[in-house]
Amino acid sequence: MMEINGEIITSHKDPSCVARALHPDNLSSMVTVAGDDAVITRVHGHQLRSVIASVDDYLMNLAIAEEICSYASR
Repeated sequence: MMEINGEIITSHKDPSCVARALHPDNLSSMVTVAGDDAVITRVHGHQLRSVIASVDDYLMNLAIAEEICSYASR
């Protein structure tokens, strides 16, 4: 069986806010943590289509989380 692992690292002004906003939408195949100036998400799976779909959803959620956190910090 194929195993797919990846890591998405994105820089943010308030990484802890973004990571908290993403947490409810993470699937069991994802782990998101806040670093000093970045959000780090590790993704794993066994089917390429599923991983691609999960990453696509994650990136949309990430954009929304970043926008929400930027408004919250004003």
